[in-house]
Amino acid sequence: MKYLSLNNYLKSTFGCKVYKISLNAGFTCPNRDGTIDTRGCIFCSRGGSGDFAEDASLSVEQQIEQGKKRVSGKIKDGKYIAYFQAFTNTYAPVDVLRERFTQAINHKDIVALSVATRPDCLGSDVLALLQELNGIKPVFVELGLQTIHQKTADYIRRGYTLDVYDRAVADLKKIGVNIVVHVIIGLPGETKEDMLQTVRYVCNSRVNGIKLQLLHVIRGTDLEKDYADGKFKTLELDEYLDIIKDCVKIIPDDIVIHRLTGDGAKRDLVAPLWSADKKSVLNAINKALNQ
Repeated sequence: MKYLSLNNYLKSTFGCKVYKISLNAGFTCPNRDGTIDTRGCIFCSRGGSGDFAEDASLSVEQQIEQGKKRVSGKIKDGKYIAYFQAFTNTYAPVDVLRERFTQAINHKDIVALSVATRPDCLGSDVLALLQELNGIKPVFVELGLQTIHQKTADYIRRGYTLDVYDRAVADLKKIGVNIVVHVIIGLPGETKEDMLQTVRYVCNSRVNGIKLQLLHVIRGTDLEKDYADGKFKTLELDEYLDIIKDCVKIIPDDIVIHRLTGDGAKRDLVAPLWSADKKSVLNAINKALNQ
């Protein structure tokens, strides 16, 4: 089963191998600072889903250099995407955003900027900045949607309704940035059809890319407590493969699939433990898609 992978898209766009460097700008989130909630999303780790990001005490330029060293064995003569991953990366005064993003986008080895954020954190001043930066180098905005189902959104404490996502996508389309949407597969209480409905909705939004992320139960989260109490079960590998196959079938050829699984920090992974062997999981996914 053919699909447009991120690796192939980046090679065709930039003409070389491109690797993402995960950065930590030291921001927080409205779901943590009390604006919406103080507990964060129920699945989110202490690192704000940026567990593989560089040290926030370093400057952006220092983080990029550290990241380049980290992946030096995997990439030769390639380029990099500066990926602001940890927490909500448009949740700061616009002058602070400008300082952090400009340091990244002006680095000689950076070919694009990627910003992970929430759909409810895209004010007009932020949009104007993203549009300006997109005129320098390509900008990707990654939106954490996870699900279109309000019951699930309430359970995971997402903190915004679906219409907020719709408005964010419309606003981002107007400024011409590349839109990538995160979807979690295996959220408690959701059926396979629920998950496919979310994927269809995202595809019908006509965004540029989608990330399919297996639900991980991470140590220290409220999700871990519910898992320990037996309130839900995580997916088995065969269940996940079955869902992923059907997801890929309905994703149009021109939407880039940025991720088909994902991995958490092994030291903090509670379940599903089979997901810790990322290489085996990717091999199983590729085999399933080629059957």
